[in-house]
Amino acid sequence: MDIPLLHARESDTHKGDYGRVFVLAGSAGMVGAACLVSRAAYRAGAGYVCLGLPWRLTFVVASNSEMECVLTAALPETDEGTLGLMAKGKIIAAAKGYDVFAAGPGLSRNPQTQEMLSNTVTELEHALVFDADMLNMIAKHPDVIPDLCRSKGLPIFTPHAMEFARLLGRDKPSTEPQLREQECRDYAKEHNVVCVLKGHRTVISDGTRIHINTTGNPGMATAGTGDVLTGVIAALRGQGYDSFEAAVLGVYLHGIAGDIAKENRGEWGMNARDVLNAVPDAFMRHFNSPPAPKGVTTKIPKK
Repeated sequence: MDIPLLHARESDTHKGDYGRVFVLAGSAGMVGAACLVSRAAYRAGAGYVCLGLPWRLTFVVASNSEMECVLTAALPETDEGTLGLMAKGKIIAAAKGYDVFAAGPGLSRNPQTQEMLSNTVTELEHALVFDADMLNMIAKHPDVIPDLCRSKGLPIFTPHAMEFARLLGRDKPSTEPQLREQECRDYAKEHNVVCVLKGHRTVISDGTRIHINTTGNPGMATAGTGDVLTGVIAALRGQGYDSFEAAVLGVYLHGIAGDIAKENRGEWGMNARDVLNAVPDAFMRHFNSPPAPKGVTTKIPKK
């Protein structure tokens, strides 16, 4: 399919018309990940963003002037500053009324946190975007995947190569391009999800279609850029794109933002904030001058 067009905004609309995104992210030492996801969701057009994170971190977020538009939900925590076992009920209550539930960046692999997450995800009825430590939890508790069918549309998983290897129960990721495409498609089909296998030429599949992205550059190989992508995709889901469309468009625009950051900073010095700050320009570039398709989508032939 071609890269989806951005929806023009109507005059008689309000913030509720552009998606309510609940973000679950962050732990002691990883509050930056939570901020990047939340800010990226706003930069990508979300009307309303709430960040759920360990109680002690809400004060850190409140002191960040760039987070003034983000609501926060203070959640029960462990002694280590990660989400605790008692957070489940608070998360479900705080996320009520939101369209999209984006989770994973910076949550940690703390055993209590991972157990709590495995007990929580099966009760969610939102559109789901899972990354990072949420995927690490699923790798250990793959039995929760069938229960994600309660979500709105196909859940979106955004693993990098090593996270994907864990999802497959392996120690090392595949590097051969055709094998990556096949494994991404097979995983998406088996588990009824949209899989976004990040890396050079990010692969996106819903089990039927495969899209190979061609935007982006090596300067994006730096901490935090994946968190920005999570926020962008979550925002697009909240604006009415289906799971595959949101993933394809989100990866494409995220790559353009990376290319703009490269133009301004160069591949050596750019960081995730540069990509984040370029997201609005990426959207405008695509909206004003939609280019010829820059990715490749193929229909998987039936066996």
